[in-house]
Amino acid sequence: MARVALVTGGTRGIGHAISVALKNNGYRVAASYAGNDAAAQKFQAETGIPVYRFDVGSYEASEVAIAQITKDVGPVDVLVNNAGITRDGMFHKMTKQQWDDVIGTNLNGLFNVTRHVWDGMRARKFGRVINISSINGQKGQMGQVNYSAAKAGDVGFTKALAQEGARAGITVNVICPGYIATEMVKAIDPAVLEKSILPQIPVGRLGEPEEIARCVVFLASDDAGFITGSTLTANGGQYFAG
Repeated sequence: MARVALVTGGTRGIGHAISVALKNNGYRVAASYAGNDAAAQKFQAETGIPVYRFDVGSYEASEVAIAQITKDVGPVDVLVNNAGITRDGMFHKMTKQQWDDVIGTNLNGLFNVTRHVWDGMRARKFGRVINISSINGQKGQMGQVNYSAAKAGDVGFTKALAQEGARAGITVNVICPGYIATEMVKAIDPAVLEKSILPQIPVGRLGEPEEIARCVVFLASDDAGFITGSTLTANGGQYFAG
């Protein structure tokens, strides 16, 4: 029977590419989203992948949604924690709400969702948890103290949980994308992209969502069974982590 994969934030951008790639590789996929009903319904109609609306920042909402996904699709074997938001601002202007929103989704969301699939993975002696962090969680970014802190926390979460899951047949890894050609990045002023962003990327281009998706497909596979606690950077050479 095909393994079940849940992709949070799985209907748009990088998440969309991940969901489609996993389905194309034989997984039964469920995708979550936070609030854009129109985009989610379009995604479901085009891909045939069922969608579930819930806030990963809520422990209770995550519990209810995962119970429903388990009933509808099956127990989750592969979890891709992709959901993320930005609330950018210089620290001296950053509000408590901006901090709480980003930490709530981008860091607490990993706990809220993973906690509700972890026991099942341990019982079945198999699991793949793949967390999507960011280059800015590795190097930091001015104007993104909240985002960088959360994404750095995702890396620490991965390294610690990998040690707990190893003997139960569960791998836990993290991917740190650089600048990827999503709607959000493409909305940046072309002049800024050309003059300020692309010159920082040695390969001279933005990454494609499908390139991140292929990383996920590999880490989810049996071929990656000896890889856990690892950070996979996919940033075109923009930053080399030590």
